[in-house]
Amino acid sequence: MGRRIVFFIIAITTLFFSCAKHIEEPDLLKMALSSDNSKIRKVMNSLAQHELQIRYTQIDRIKDSIIFTDYNFQVNDSNYFYPASTVKILTAVLAIEKLNEMDSLDLYTQFYVEGDSLETTFANEISKIFAVSDNDANNRLLEFLGQDRINQSLKDKDIAPVRISHRLSTENAFEVTTRPLIVYLNDTTTAWLKPSVNKPPAPLALKRVKKGTAYYEDNTLINEPFDFSLKNYFPISAQNEVLKRIVFPEQFPKNERFRLSPDQQSFLLKAMSDLPKNTGFDEMEYYDGYCKFFMYGDTRDTIPEYIKIYNKVGNAYGTITDCAYIIDHKNDVEFMLTATLIANNNGVFNDDSYEYKETGLPFLAQLGREIYNLEIVKKQRK
Repeated sequence: MGRRIVFFIIAITTLFFSCAKHIEEPDLLKMALSSDNSKIRKVMNSLAQHELQIRYTQIDRIKDSIIFTDYNFQVNDSNYFYPASTVKILTAVLAIEKLNEMDSLDLYTQFYVEGDSLETTFANEISKIFAVSDNDANNRLLEFLGQDRINQSLKDKDIAPVRISHRLSTENAFEVTTRPLIVYLNDTTTAWLKPSVNKPPAPLALKRVKKGTAYYEDNTLINEPFDFSLKNYFPISAQNEVLKRIVFPEQFPKNERFRLSPDQQSFLLKAMSDLPKNTGFDEMEYYDGYCKFFMYGDTRDTIPEYIKIYNKVGNAYGTITDCAYIIDHKNDVEFMLTATLIANNNGVFNDDSYEYKETGLPFLAQLGREIYNLEIVKKQRK
């Protein structure tokens, strides 16, 4: 009889704390997606069409420890989506890492790519990648790195699955031989960095690599699905892992971190959070939300100084994505959010008829606001 009473007390106690935990830590992502806001409902009512994937990372600080709790919605590495400009975060962080291996070079070294008319610095190109998502800046850093180095570096850090196979928005996108860089060692002395020869990409063995019903090629309509199997591959889970390692490197073993000095990490984080107007771009054209899709992507509102968004966005081929660490210093709220969806109602690719403004941006912005507001409420209840 005594054993039964003890067992009963243990069972009731377990149930009580289980329920208490459930009340204290609800699934904020599920709550956000249950919103009756029309911007959320428009996508949630047509999930198959939009191929939505989301990961929300709850961040809890307990003394000196940081605890990540991931909540997923339809995240599946096997279901391909085109990552667009989100891959630029990789060229940025890995370019800094490679500079650490070269005694005579640093972020502020001037260089130009052979055949390119622009003389610039690594710092300038990284800043442009995040401020306005500059394609040419990304491609210059890819010439510095090479596809194979990017892929191997990520594999060494246990960041997978990822495959970088091409440059962005250029005729020689899939060229396997990089162009050499000419770097200035001082005002009068230059050095030639030899090119690298990379492996040609193999077709991805994934689901949904062929999308839509038709596509345009050289102004000709091809009535068959568009094949993404040779394109870049950077799924939600890998994006989230990269962001965590950049923002919270101490949470990972040394061999899984990016090899950045504290100053370099500070530079990168500043570049990721800087708004275009703070880096010399016209704020009328490049408004605060231009590359901050969560919370502000569908508005021209000014982002308050106390809110910082460290992120990388991408949109191309009707797919729109954001991967962000958002922190509100006034309300002591922080979280990570990564989401992607397709906004291509007619199923035709390369026709420049995508519903970014009508569907994609409103959804991502509202999703960010929903999670943010729920985080505020959660914080107030503690």
